[in-house]
Amino acid sequence: MGLFSFIKDAGAKIFGIGKVDAEDAIEVAVEELKLEKAAVNKLRETIVGLQLQIEHLNIFIDGDIAVVTGLASDQATKEKVILVVGNSKGISIVDDQMTIEHKEPEAQFYTVVSGDTLGKIAKEFYDDAMKYSVIFDANKPMLTDPDKIYPGQLIRIPVID
Repeated sequence: MGLFSFIKDAGAKIFGIGKVDAEDAIEVAVEELKLEKAAVNKLRETIVGLQLQIEHLNIFIDGDIAVVTGLASDQATKEKVILVVGNSKGISIVDDQMTIEHKEPEAQFYTVVSGDTLGKIAKEFYDDAMKYSVIFDANKPMLTDPDKIYPGQLIRIPVID
């Protein structure tokens, strides 16, 4: 897949605090490393908690860039992992270096804008607003309610026949 851009300040907060106001550059660097390690641990917990099947998951965060490696069970799982990581506050780019066991068509990604609903998005992509459930199902378990999407969030739009 490659690089995916996200809105850095949208999404779930994974970093414990904002900018560190320390005068000593070494202390700042150490604190940033601690935050990045904590963020990686939180992302791993989230991915495991969502029961996304990926072997040898590794996430490396450097500033606002996250590199993700591992072996996903399928294309949908791979895309969901990208979304979990990228839809985290503080991450603006996900470098997808994952592989998959079973090759499948790639879904499109769509950035939610103000006023969007899953029905409106389904109408745009499938010419049928009632296919909102296809998009909702494709984004489970990250989405728990079809009405709980937010501007800046990236979601999967799967290929349908």
